[in-house]
Amino acid sequence: MTSGEPTGFLYPFIEAEESDVAGLLADLTISARGKIETSRALRATVTRDCGALVAEAGRAMAERFARGGRLLAFGNGGSATDADGTVDLFRRPPNGSPLPALSLVEDRAVLTALANDIGFDAVFSRQLIAHARTGDIAVGFSTSGDSRNVLQALTEASRRGLLTVGLAGYEGGAMAASDAVAYCLVVPSDSVHRIQEAQDALMFALWAAVQHELADRVPS
Repeated sequence: MTSGEPTGFLYPFIEAEESDVAGLLADLTISARGKIETSRALRATVTRDCGALVAEAGRAMAERFARGGRLLAFGNGGSATDADGTVDLFRRPPNGSPLPALSLVEDRAVLTALANDIGFDAVFSRQLIAHARTGDIAVGFSTSGDSRNVLQALTEASRRGLLTVGLAGYEGGAMAASDAVAYCLVVPSDSVHRIQEAQDALMFALWAAVQHELADRVPS
């Protein structure tokens, strides 16, 4: 691996002219195992520490779904893929009931039109204005907790009567301090990769809590 390769920053311990293949593979294995263990430990800690809040949010979301509400999810970059994954999980669950959900990052034409004509800070809030109804659920993802367009959308959602759920990393940022966010699930880490992995685990736990609550509402 040469220092000019664009992926060189991923493995700084690999020298420019690597000749010890066995040593290289050993270093890569140690690095991968370390990341896996760190991720596993963080996910376990976060799902445990946020358990009560996840259960409470799951009950509130189930009430909205039971009354015909939809979930609208959004985020930037890797958090956009988390928003898409969340929508897919609720729409096409591995078990339980499919639930209505909409990703505000899936329509490139809408995103680029809003970014060009109004500004990127409004790409999610303007879609909420167009699509959201009182009784819906807004879920915003931000690893920093400070993404302006996510915060603006959550504020707009709260103003319109939506239930708001935020997922943030680090210490929660502005999202954790916002009165517009009813439930803020914070992953206490400074690694973007580990934050997003733990947020996925929290979102799965939240989905499971919603399914559990809805199952209890169905007459046997």
